[in-house]
Amino acid sequence: MAESHVVVVGASLAGLQAAVTLRAEGFAEAVTVVGEEPHRPYDRPPLSKQVIAGDWDADRVALPAGAGASLDVTWELGTGAAGLDLAGRRVLLADGRALTFDGLVIATGAHPRPLPGVGALEGVHTLRTLEDALAVRAALDGGARRVVVVGAGFIGAEVAASCRQRGAEVTLVEPLPQPLARVLPEQVGAVLAEVHRSHGVDVRLGVGVEAIEGLGRVQGVRLADGTTVAADLVVVGIGVVPATGWLEGSGLTLDDGVVCDETTLAAPGVVAAGDVARWPNARYGEVMRVEHWEHAIDMGTHAARRLLADLAGEPGEPFAPVPWFWSDQYDRKVQLAGRPRPTDRFEVVAGSLAEARFCGLFGRDGQVVAALGMNMPGRVVRYRRELQDGLSWDDALAGAAPAVPPTS
Repeated sequence: MAESHVVVVGASLAGLQAAVTLRAEGFAEAVTVVGEEPHRPYDRPPLSKQVIAGDWDADRVALPAGAGASLDVTWELGTGAAGLDLAGRRVLLADGRALTFDGLVIATGAHPRPLPGVGALEGVHTLRTLEDALAVRAALDGGARRVVVVGAGFIGAEVAASCRQRGAEVTLVEPLPQPLARVLPEQVGAVLAEVHRSHGVDVRLGVGVEAIEGLGRVQGVRLADGTTVAADLVVVGIGVVPATGWLEGSGLTLDDGVVCDETTLAAPGVVAAGDVARWPNARYGEVMRVEHWEHAIDMGTHAARRLLADLAGEPGEPFAPVPWFWSDQYDRKVQLAGRPRPTDRFEVVAGSLAEARFCGLFGRDGQVVAALGMNMPGRVVRYRRELQDGLSWDDALAGAAPAVPPTS
């Protein structure tokens, strides 16, 4: 009897966790992990912080489970997937080869969204890979002192903080009225903007980028208000696009990611996990795609178990987590548990926005749907646990410590 073969496309955190789970669940047959980058799986959150700051060398970001031989998988690194023959159960590789599979895990992550109209200028970078982070660090090591970061999302804000801590002059440009305006309440965005200003960052809000200027090498960034900011180094962090190009025409449903059912199954014998996966989370009544570190671990684990169940002809369990993430900027740690919407009620229940140390809750339809904290990790962790079981708005407020009123 031929040995079963599971192919994991994406040597990412989610892909690695899927492979680890396959082995932990007793799957002893062939597993192949395909990765576009030449590296075995590594940790991406330190790229925008410790790597750019120069505190960590490249080898420190390697994920332990991906470095050893005990996992007993075949690594196909440095060549990405170019197509999927779903009927023939084959993954087509960019070098012309094909891998047949019985089960497939799609964990190809996402690519940085490019800034429209930007040509190939030296000194302009996005940040997704280890090479990206090392290139930004090398530019700073080489004397780049005027840095423009385009996009005040989590990646952009972390890069701005890291560059500022290295002594560079940093301008943070964001077309929305506040940092993270699509995710966080306006008043919280204002707190984050002030944290950056207090560290010497020139924060430009509500203004977009018209062009990046230079002859061969970047010299400045022209903004929509007509001003130009001089720059030796530009880092663009305006979001990501799911890496699904190789799946075009495969027969899978693609819509801002690989669309799965509530159990992470995308097709018979095919699951998806991590940044590339989009699925209906019954906990929130929403089809969502989540781009955070811990989510990649949780979904990679669940998807691997779902695949094994499918290969055994068994039903799968729904995947309905409470999303969770954090961001470190200077001495501030921002944590969010849950899935807030811009229309949700937001109330600070501990600490103070004015002191940039607080915990707040998001409410909808009489329930707490998310908890947000800055330098209050214990409270956010507690609310995260309570969100798993369901938490009413009235019960949460009744059990919360009175918030400290803002100082004048």
